Amino acid sequence: MLETRIGKTLAFAAILAIAACNRNDTPPPPPATSASPENAPPTQRVVGPLSETDAKALATMNDRLREYVDLHLKLEAKLPKLPEKADPQEIDKNQRTLERLMREARASAKPGDLFTAEARPVIKRLLEDVFGGPEGKQLKASIMDENPVDPAKLNLTVNARYPDTVPLATIPPAVLQALPKLSEDLEYRFIGDWLILLDTHAHTIADFIDNALPK
Repeated sequence: MLETRIGKTLAFAAILAIAACNRNDTPPPPPATSASPENAPPTQRVVGPLSETDAKALATMNDRLREYVDLHLKLEAKLPKLPEKADPQEIDKNQRTLERLMREARASAKPGDLFTAEARPVIKRLLEDVFGGPEGKQLKASIMDENPVDPAKLNLTVNARYPDTVPLATIPPAVLQALPKLSEDLEYRFIGDWLILLDTHAHTIADFIDNALPK
């Protein structure tokens, strides 16, 4: 059943990419990153087991993510059902309606609502461990090569639409193995050296950590 849902998510993302290209020649996105590799269960991290303190810190983020997904599903259920053979314009309209509903429901959202104050330093430390390893420089270079933008110049904000002109950079499996696992409604992405939580259906930035990649 999980494989089917992921398959549907990938198909949905592919259709959205076609629509985006029709509008502004935005490059199609790489495959979704919401599912961690099967050989990396939560209890087996590439950076080693978490301390009890770190696990509790990340648990605060997990609670917020659960609340976010519950809201997402509640609002998504209000959308008109798309026809079986919906065209790109219908899908884009559906996506932008969900984007508006999420923005209205989270009108007071701010950075740190999902990447909590407790979780943020732990996540940064986990990323330092990954990118400080033997393949760290190569991993960072691969991310920056795909997405060499300066996020500070984009005026990124929580609840904003992910910039249509910015490609979705591939997330290395080692990064996914290190970070808390997400539901299929959210993905980790990098814009420059910022770590983004992307709402895949609303195509909005649910939260972010600026300067998340180690220097």
